[in-house]
Amino acid sequence: MKRQVSIALLLAALAAAACTHIGPQMIPRDRFDYSTAIADSWKRQTLLNVVKLRYLDLPIFVDVGQIVSGYSLVTSLGAIGSLSDEALVPPGNSLALSGQARFEDRPTITYTPLTGSRFVRGLMTPLPPDSVFFTIQSGWAADAVLSVAATSLNGLKNQTVSAAGVAPADAGFQRALELLRKIQLSGAVGMRVVQDADKRQTSLVTFRTKDISQETLDQIAELRQLLHLDPEAQELKLVYSAVPADDKELAVLTNSMLHIMMALSACVDVPAADVEQGRATPGQESLGEAERTSSFRVRCAAERPSDDAFAAVEYRKLWFWIDDRDIRSKRALALLMLLFTLTDTGEPESLPLITIPAQ
Repeated sequence: MKRQVSIALLLAALAAAACTHIGPQMIPRDRFDYSTAIADSWKRQTLLNVVKLRYLDLPIFVDVGQIVSGYSLVTSLGAIGSLSDEALVPPGNSLALSGQARFEDRPTITYTPLTGSRFVRGLMTPLPPDSVFFTIQSGWAADAVLSVAATSLNGLKNQTVSAAGVAPADAGFQRALELLRKIQLSGAVGMRVVQDADKRQTSLVTFRTKDISQETLDQIAELRQLLHLDPEAQELKLVYSAVPADDKELAVLTNSMLHIMMALSACVDVPAADVEQGRATPGQESLGEAERTSSFRVRCAAERPSDDAFAAVEYRKLWFWIDDRDIRSKRALALLMLLFTLTDTGEPESLPLITIPAQ
């Protein structure tokens, strides 16, 4: 007697064993892959805009608005079989198996060009002095921050860059940055914000004079003399101005983001012929060795750089890059990207969203 054997329970068990949740498995990979890709593209976009400004080309920014990545995993498994008694003629057993699997990855990425009057205002508005000094307070090197973010300190002028070329910084400005960095390392300089009766905020730069070395005290005294500050004042009012109103004010004229990028563009290597023919603006190569104050450098070559490039972009059939071993240039690019977050450069947007539905 022939018996038909159903293996529905067996199929159910196999199907249950085949079921896996792909969502949790994708999170470790996708989270880091997408964040790395966004960071690298932002880094290369920033570098490209700095290079373009050397050629007086308009910088363009495109933001990543949203990332939606959908995964679909469909599996199926089937089997059919029959058993017969050995007494039957002809005896025979049969078993047939079938299976199918399909995986789909469908990412959707939206880009938002940063344009409009609000973005332009943010790009051309000088940075708030208190934000610049809070950046220093957070641990960034004072000389690195102020060398790009400040036009002047109490009348001492920084290096200026224009289409006509580069004007060197005042010797006093460079010395003031050196002293600020040394005082910063000693922990003797700080920032605090106070609020008056009218609830108006005032930012103060403070100097600590107790429990510090004589060398640091001498550096503070020299800095006060350079900036024409009250030698006894423990707190200095931080203001946005070309010159201070009195000797208890630290007047800082800050740069806009566009100005900062223009200043860094002077440190981009370009073919000499491009400058001679008027295609690119004169850069730091026009200054003497002693007048060159920036440690930022973007290299240039006709061939794509090796894997040692920290960031590399192609422009005008040339390759421009920052060497991965050039720690100061890497720091300057990272600082430029950080300073972008201190200014209002567009409409309020939600953070990039990564949505990963899984089946």
